[in-house]
Amino acid sequence: MRKVTLLIALLTATTLVAFGQEETVKDIEHGAKKTGEKVKEGVETAAEKTKETAETVGKKTKQAAETVGEKTKETAETVGKKTKETVEGTSEKTSETPRTTHRKSKSSSRRTEAETSKQQSTNREANKPTPSPSGR
Repeated sequence: MRKVTLLIALLTATTLVAFGQEETVKDIEHGAKKTGEKVKEGVETAAEKTKETAETVGKKTKQAAETVGEKTKETAETVGKKTKETVEGTSEKTSETPRTTHRKSKSSSRRTEAETSKQQSTNREANKPTPSPSGR
């Protein structure tokens, strides 16, 4: 009988140890499951923040591009106006055609040549010794 009691006690102890280990395994599984859920929540939160940041950056980039486009357009319009004003001012001053300009330039240079040759002949006469009234 002692042996039977000892055997029953040993089986009971082994059974309790097995059940205890099973509880430990269940606790570990439960802890791992909770940790996995927390990691998943963290990843989802990070994904949401990243998405929000990307949207904000996209909006800011779009605004900056629109501003640059507006400034470029304004600059182009200003340059166009200034160029137009310059061209209109220049065309008013130079209403002559190239042919007219050439003719005027040619006649002007002929006049200058005539005046120059006239002055040279006058200078030559001035350089000649004047005859003295006494004769030679």
